[in-house]
Amino acid sequence: MEIQQKKMKEIEISIVIPVYNSSAIVDELYNHIALAINNNCIYEIIFVNDCSTDDSWQKITLLAQHNKSITGINLRKNSGQDNALLAGLRIAKGNYVVIMDDDLQHNPNDILKLYNECKKGFDVCYADFNVKKQTIIKNSGSRVNGKVAELLVAKPKGIYLSPFKIINKSTVNEIAKFAGPYPYIDGIILTITQNLSQIKVEHQPRLSGKSNYTFSKSFSVFMKLFTGFSVAPLRIATITGFTATIIGFCLALKYLYDYFFTKNIVEGWTTTVILIIFFGGLILTTLGIIGEYIGRIYLTMNNKPQYSISEIVRSKEDEQ
Repeated sequence: MEIQQKKMKEIEISIVIPVYNSSAIVDELYNHIALAINNNCIYEIIFVNDCSTDDSWQKITLLAQHNKSITGINLRKNSGQDNALLAGLRIAKGNYVVIMDDDLQHNPNDILKLYNECKKGFDVCYADFNVKKQTIIKNSGSRVNGKVAELLVAKPKGIYLSPFKIINKSTVNEIAKFAGPYPYIDGIILTITQNLSQIKVEHQPRLSGKSNYTFSKSFSVFMKLFTGFSVAPLRIATITGFTATIIGFCLALKYLYDYFFTKNIVEGWTTTVILIIFFGGLILTTLGIIGEYIGRIYLTMNNKPQYSISEIVRSKEDEQ
């Protein structure tokens, strides 16, 4: 009897949502999710407030106090979307965990579609949007990072690394083990599994306000992927340096041949300047890549925290 009651209370779907300056949307987002899932299964919603500058946390606190399905996590400082997601994933109790944005561009009605697809035996199911209703910068950044993921971490071609996805519990447990200070959830997923699926869904217009996505955030994702999950950049730097050395050696032989045998002496600054710029840029780029790796190692060795939680709120009924 106790086992049956435990199964009845077992959470099937956890929904983790990072929140940043979305005070005007949080209530509506909760209502949409509640209507979409209804009584189909037991679920929980985990709102992770990434140190919003508006009253998002106050809204989350009120929701959590009156709804036993809601947990609110408040971070002490802005840690970034992936760090906030990791905080939510680590306390998620569901057999499946949905990750979605806070702007209602991800339709809550598609949660059960993702769930049903993932239950077919996949570790992760991504939402693939027919038309992406977002800025050119965000679309371009997604395409570039997708191509980089194919090269560095063997992302299957045709899979769109959507921020809207569902992950089974065993995979979430593996993701939660990541200890580096710069998590990138999709990068971690691709190092764990390639048992992936995706379904087509509609991308909704943002309910209100403007997107917080910027070029710098896109570049940050690129750097996490570029230096956080592969040593390929170091190998590229080595190969490029070796190639440049061969080119330089061949040019030296040519100039020596011209000097001694053809008397065709190259005069002026053009060749010298070109070579200095080329090799100087190559050296600085290589040093920059190596420095990025060393910097990340240094921060990891010094246990830089991924995030810091100041408060977790749940309904009083749930705490009892």
